[in-house]
Amino acid sequence: MHTKISILIVDDDAEITELLGEYLSRFNFEVHTACDADSMRAQLARHAVNLVVLDVMLPGTDGLTLSREIRERSQIPVIMLTARTTTFDRIMGLENGADDYMGKPFEPRELVARIHTVLRRTQGVKEASPNVARSDVVCFDGWELHREERTLVSPSGLVVALSNAEFRLLNTFLQTPRRLFSRDQLMEQARGRAMDAFERSIDLLVSRLRQKLADDPDEPSMIKTVRGAGYMFNVQSVQGRMAWRV
Repeated sequence: MHTKISILIVDDDAEITELLGEYLSRFNFEVHTACDADSMRAQLARHAVNLVVLDVMLPGTDGLTLSREIRERSQIPVIMLTARTTTFDRIMGLENGADDYMGKPFEPRELVARIHTVLRRTQGVKEASPNVARSDVVCFDGWELHREERTLVSPSGLVVALSNAEFRLLNTFLQTPRRLFSRDQLMEQARGRAMDAFERSIDLLVSRLRQKLADDPDEPSMIKTVRGAGYMFNVQSVQGRMAWRV
């Protein structure tokens, strides 16, 4: 028997959650709803949710904070909904753990397509791991990437959590170290699909990954900027390198 995909809609507008829930149900999704932080936590504790559709503007704890909370506790993908659609707002959503970002108003059919895209992308990382060496740890220049936990361990033993986008970007670099990647190539790999690229978003993501890797932003030695061309991951050796294609 085919198991339905479980979606949690978090929005304080009861009419939107009801209409959207009815619409998603037509596509064989199992839909749960929540109106605030407490009810979201209760639903996540009660159900095995595959994806969260999260409104930014919520009473009490806002959606950006809740997105960070979800990312700190699990790898459940998050699609953010908001009426605020400036470049800054989109970057804020993505940098706070969201896997995708949709402005209101939107076509429900587009949301269905994005749900499928995000699930294929996030599940694809998990499904790829049987094709690699059994070790879940990739070592490079004293660092360790623990793939299952999506964490980095520094040479001094400090554990550093990664967002989904940071994890995919680092995966891309580790596939072929010392290869020059254009910004467009990195954007597609880090987000899993071509985006309506707001110009500097990949630069901000690289900057965040440099911070996680303690790579000096003024004179980076690990993630090199090639002026006018893109970025190169400058490490000497990678052990346990992921073998799947990205």
